[in-house]
Amino acid sequence: MAGSFVGQDCLQRMTDKIVVLTACDSEEQAATLARHLVERHLAACVNIVPGARSVYRWKGAIEDSTEWLLVIKSRRDLFPALREEIGKLHTYEVPEVLALPVVDGSDAYLSWMDGELGKVSD
Repeated sequence: MAGSFVGQDCLQRMTDKIVVLTACDSEEQAATLARHLVERHLAACVNIVPGARSVYRWKGAIEDSTEWLLVIKSRRDLFPALREEIGKLHTYEVPEVLALPVVDGSDAYLSWMDGELGKVSD
């Protein structure tokens, strides 16, 4: 199938980059967390998307909240440190921290990310 990533083709094109998702309950917290991750070279870029509506069950009740979604561009080997930093700074008892693989991307953007991200020991 042309243009689709399946089987071995997908594995051959897979990058070491990830997109990590988390959400905050205020613009201030989202900006603080985004800047912290970029300053520590755990994220090359963080998009802050306002007005995300989240519906979820928490402690037996269905919640409906407005949140700021963070789309964090990073690398797989940095994920443990990134997850730890989110856990330290986040105000939620159980923050969302989901890492999604980046199958492919523009060579220029992926190279730029490499230049902005730190080494695991950073």
